[in-house]
Amino acid sequence: MNILVSGSLAYDRIMNFPGKFSDHILPDKIHMLNVCFMINGVMENFGGTAGNIAYAIALLGESPTIIATAGRDFEPYRNWLTQRNISTKHIKVIRDELTAGAYITTDQSDNQITAFNPGAMKFSSDFDFDSVAREKTLAIVAPGNLGDMVNFSTIYKKKGIDYIFDPGQSLPSWTKELLTEMIHGSKIFICNDYELQLTQEKTSMTVEDILERTETLIITKGEFGSVVMHKDNNKIRSSNIPVAKAQQVNDPTGAGDAYRAGLIKGLVASKKDIVHAAKIGAVCATYCVEVYGPQNFHFTPELFNKRFSSIFGEKAF
Repeated sequence: MNILVSGSLAYDRIMNFPGKFSDHILPDKIHMLNVCFMINGVMENFGGTAGNIAYAIALLGESPTIIATAGRDFEPYRNWLTQRNISTKHIKVIRDELTAGAYITTDQSDNQITAFNPGAMKFSSDFDFDSVAREKTLAIVAPGNLGDMVNFSTIYKKKGIDYIFDPGQSLPSWTKELLTEMIHGSKIFICNDYELQLTQEKTSMTVEDILERTETLIITKGEFGSVVMHKDNNKIRSSNIPVAKAQQVNDPTGAGDAYRAGLIKGLVASKKDIVHAAKIGAVCATYCVEVYGPQNFHFTPELFNKRFSSIFGEKAF
């Protein structure tokens, strides 16, 4: 199965603030905000939506194709991906730019403040979509270059390729018309509960309206699990997916991307339904929150199946 993962590649600089942002931000002074958060260290990790999703998909035994751009400082990241049998063939390097960089500060309540330098992500990536067979391909359009997100979703619809639309942090950039168009025709529209609210505000669509345009809506809710929704005989069917209990919670960075990787693995490798695939996503996300950084967790497919079985009483795949 061809798994096409488009989105960002970035170096994540993750910082932990040993307090709560809310204790340092005065609501009545928000119009003149000037705060400093004294962090207790910085960790640099390989990240970006495309890199994070592809990394977890590879751990699950699949061979994803990354479609993205990177900068002149990409070589260490390239080596990391290559060592994990992830092809870098379709990653376009922009020599005049740095690879995108995310600067993420997390407080004790797992709230995050992120500054993002797009760098090479300002440039469009390239891929020959005629080289893949429609019926043997699944794609995800994750947050990355905005032109790519529009173009790829249009190409997937034109060629009849199933795609997951995941606008994530790119949501504020979209007009009502473009956001609606990218949702329309997708196999799955996935977002967290805040992003769903923002989508509804930007498009004036209800959940029912969204489900007129996509086959399935998946809403992730962090520690409260996720919800899978689809229409059946003009009725909305909803399935609650419980969160998989973590051995310890260290860092939520990348957990959403890990969930998406597990979901994709379930769709391409399991003959069961999308609810089962979402459960695979939930377990994959748990591995991620147990460590610091979005690509620092490890498992084999066998160990994954063992944990999945202990939680849900059946094999994952």
